[in-house]
Amino acid sequence: MPISADRFEAIDDGGDGPTPGTNAHAIISFLESNPDQAFTQTEIADATGVTRGSVGPTLVRLREAGRVDHRATYWRVSDHTRSLDAALSHAGEAAADREDEPFDYEEWQEFAVDPRDERD
Repeated sequence: MPISADRFEAIDDGGDGPTPGTNAHAIISFLESNPDQAFTQTEIADATGVTRGSVGPTLVRLREAGRVDHRATYWRVSDHTRSLDAALSHAGEAAADREDEPFDYEEWQEFAVDPRDERD
């Protein structure tokens, strides 16, 4: 049965990261907690508890999604994932810093664009 576009937009799928409790989540969480190191599949399996037979296919899927990088026999969290994590962290900190500042509606209006001004 189809759903409305509004209902579709309201669905919270937990973001773009792997679902907690999955092998992908365990692996990416481990690699993200060690961003300056690269690991073999065996080392990842030992550190995460993910079976060795599941580590390889999961890493391939994570690589295809751009979440991990692979060189020779080593795997690490991708620079793209690290950049996104850093940007999200920075945005959260910036928002928290401004949270206590009062909102100046008049100053905001100076920069707001009136849609009536854009008519031909």
